[in-house]
Amino acid sequence: MQDIINNLPKQAKDKHNKNKKFFTKLKKKPPKNLDYVMQDLHEQEFKRTDCLGGCANCCKTTGPLFTDKDVDRIAKHFRMKTQQFISQFLRVDDENDYVLQSVPCTFLGADNYCSIYDVRPKACREFPHTDRSKFQQISHLTLKNVAICPAAFNIVEEMKKRIKV
Repeated sequence: MQDIINNLPKQAKDKHNKNKKFFTKLKKKPPKNLDYVMQDLHEQEFKRTDCLGGCANCCKTTGPLFTDKDVDRIAKHFRMKTQQFISQFLRVDDENDYVLQSVPCTFLGADNYCSIYDVRPKACREFPHTDRSKFQQISHLTLKNVAICPAAFNIVEEMKKRIKV
């Protein structure tokens, strides 16, 4: 798995222009069944991909946004006051969102497992967002995620085979 992760940024860069053209066309005229196709591709890929334990590259290289609900839920999990949780683990970014103070994620263990998995932020639960409805609206995000997430990379490659734009 580590070889795949190490090669991913180069592979994503090599395919970036082709992917960008594909997503531009997809955004202009998305097929009616796009959400169904994406759900199927997502489910098939995640039967093969072991995020926990096997990869966790998203946790090692990026940090999620924390909504107010996420902050409250995770602080409660730790039996901390919300403000205490914020000062210990988070910072406010340029867009005024709560994000981790540093990456890799503080909650990622040496075994690649998340210590707050059951209460993890919404952004973590939904990553890499390949099963989201109106998928074509987040193509800019998907273009970034293919360089981070082997599953997202594979889904986009399969998507280009299945959907003609």
